[in-house]
Amino acid sequence: MTVDIDKTAGPEDTPPAGPEAIKAIPVRHYGRYLSAVIAIAVLVAIIYAFGQGKINWNAVPDYFFDDRIIKGVGQTLLLTVLSMVIGIAGGILLAVMRLSKNPVTSSIAWFYIWFFRGTPVLVQLFVWFNLGLVFEYINLGPIYKDYWSSFMTPFLTALLGLGLNEAAYMAEICRAGLLSVDEGQTEASHALGMSHGKTLRRIIIPQAMRVIVPPTGNEVINMLKTTSLVSAVQYYELLRYAQDIGQTSGAPVEMLFLAAAWYLIMTSVLSVGQYYVERYYARGSSRQLPPTPWQKIKANLTSLSNRQGAAA
Repeated sequence: MTVDIDKTAGPEDTPPAGPEAIKAIPVRHYGRYLSAVIAIAVLVAIIYAFGQGKINWNAVPDYFFDDRIIKGVGQTLLLTVLSMVIGIAGGILLAVMRLSKNPVTSSIAWFYIWFFRGTPVLVQLFVWFNLGLVFEYINLGPIYKDYWSSFMTPFLTALLGLGLNEAAYMAEICRAGLLSVDEGQTEASHALGMSHGKTLRRIIIPQAMRVIVPPTGNEVINMLKTTSLVSAVQYYELLRYAQDIGQTSGAPVEMLFLAAAWYLIMTSVLSVGQYYVERYYARGSSRQLPPTPWQKIKANLTSLSNRQGAAA
């Protein structure tokens, strides 16, 4: 058997060797590892210190669902909702007045915002509570007439103090949202024969909601925590009930931790609601919305199951 050998083939006819594969070596971030270890060590030390402290932690679960605590939670949520309703309604009105071309209404809105943003909420609550020194009684003619001290109850003091103060902050938020809408939108709506009020309701406010909603959600959460100040004017909400229970049970510090736990629960629920409300109003600003936490978990579980199936 003979084998034909092509003697004309030379070394130049052999294919060139490909480039050597690059071996990627991950960069080691020793600073990150060290900072993580330090952070965990500090956290463990704090937890250990609280665990060894002279705190009766058993009192927290004993009173966690006490009738007075649950009632205080309800009063806190009610005051938060009503104060935000007053704040949002007043904020929209003040924002429109601030943007008005009428110098009188614009100046009144500016003065209101300047005063209520420039003074502490606690001071405003005390002023409302003691305004009977200026107005001895309130007289609304045949509708209502009574002494100011009887009229200004702790609940009304808390509602006015928080709601009117919040209106000043919401006015600036709403004003920023209204100014974020391009002026061409207003000009186009006026060219179509729409009135100023209709333009505001149908065109401007819906587009401004993308700017107004995120800080408004933060204001709701902040309002929930600010309601703790109204205990100074004798209104019974979560903190006030917790303080009373602490005095009668001999565990004042433990009841403060209990109140803090309830505040954390309520703010966490509100934060989840704020996330989905912001996601709803962001639909027109981006082509594809980022995945929700539940979608991320579902995607990770699906990817893990696919890897296990491929390995099997």
